[in-house]
Amino acid sequence: MSEHRATIRWQQASGSEFLKGRYSREHTWSFDGGVTVPASSSPAAVRPPFSNPANVDPEEAFVAAISSCHMLTFVWLAYRAGLDVVAYEDEAVGQMTPNEHKVPWVSAVTLNPKITWGTTGPPDAATLERLHHEAHEQCFIAQSVKTAITVAGVGAIHQDGRGESR
Repeated sequence: MSEHRATIRWQQASGSEFLKGRYSREHTWSFDGGVTVPASSSPAAVRPPFSNPANVDPEEAFVAAISSCHMLTFVWLAYRAGLDVVAYEDEAVGQMTPNEHKVPWVSAVTLNPKITWGTTGPPDAATLERLHHEAHEQCFIAQSVKTAITVAGVGAIHQDGRGESR
């Protein structure tokens, strides 16, 4: 099996009133390929100036990871099926709701893929639905979470609390 690593760095800024909760939540995520991403808590959780809305927050990254994994798996499956995909764009949306302990969590993610097909043209609706279901079943991230995942226009792909498809 493989390992995947990220380095998260935060440091208290000079002049912050840390013990009063008045400190910046800005930090960085660094990855082994050399990319460093500016990150912060969501402004929905911590108001600016203690968060930075321009930075990626963990909830956005979670939604992006689900969408990216689904897209990569879908495009690979389309290639294997002999379907010509020219472009794939998704405006994925995550919804947060309180759990049984009243702690917010990303309980649902809706994928909204817009696929541009090349020379083969689009597949029929049944094939498209099958490809999305297979992409979900084979996506490492989707299989790692209990969040309900839906592909708009194709149908719901849900998971139970153990991360297994139902």
